[in-house]
Amino acid sequence: MPFAKIEVRRSRPPEEVQALIEAVYQALREALKVPEDDRQIRYVEHSPAHFSVAPPKTENYTLVEIQMFPGRSLNAKRVLYQAITRRFGELGIAPADVAIVLQEPPMDNWGLRGVPASELDLGFRLDV
Repeated sequence: MPFAKIEVRRSRPPEEVQALIEAVYQALREALKVPEDDRQIRYVEHSPAHFSVAPPKTENYTLVEIQMFPGRSLNAKRVLYQAITRRFGELGIAPADVAIVLQEPPMDNWGLRGVPASELDLGFRLDV
C-alpha cells in the first residue's frame, strides 16, 4: 500500500491529471506487485513561482515521491523508476524532467487500523 504523490509545476486538464495518476498506479502494479485497486496517489499542482528547479528542467518537471513499506529489492525499484519514466514519456514528459524519490519508513512507523503495520497481516508480499 504505497502512498504516492505527484508534484508538478503547471496546470493540466483533468484527463492529463488522471493519466499521470494511472501511469504511477500501473507502474506500482508492474514493479511492486501491489494489490489491484491499491490506489493512494495524490496529485499536487504548484505554480512555477512556488516550485523552483534548476535549468535545464522545464515546466514539465514532475516529482514523484513514494512512501512504502521496506523490503522491496533494488531490481524492483529499478523496474519502478523505469516504468514511471516510460509511462510519463508516453504522456510527453521527458526523462530529464522526471525525479522519483522512495521513502521506506520502518513498519513500526505506519499506523493502520489503530496498530503498527508490523503487527498486521498485510495480505501481500513485500519481497519482490
